[in-house]
Amino acid sequence: MKKEGHPPYQKILFVDSSTDFKFVCGSTLQTKEKAMFEGKEYPVYKMGISSASHPFFTGANQMLDSEGRVDKFKKRYVKKKQDAEDEEAKVEAAAPKRNLKKK
Repeated sequence: MKKEGHPPYQKILFVDSSTDFKFVCGSTLQTKEKAMFEGKEYPVYKMGISSASHPFFTGANQMLDSEGRVDKFKKRYVKKKQDAEDEEAKVEAAAPKRNLKKK
């Protein structure tokens, strides 16, 4: 394995900027900023979101819409079905009625 082909692997301090949650993990990221954490100096990588702030991991339920996907589908289906029935009724009303009597 060539030594020049790979970036150096080092311990990086990851900081969640929304909650100020910090953890150290090995990575090949190259950063210029450094900070002290638990008595040691580490390169710092600032993140916008992590497991400490993501709604999936925190249990916070942040739904943007009040209806679920299934409810939206059912609502659309009922509307299309109603539109089709209305169109059919218009066609029947516009068609001339024939008097078909058997002789």
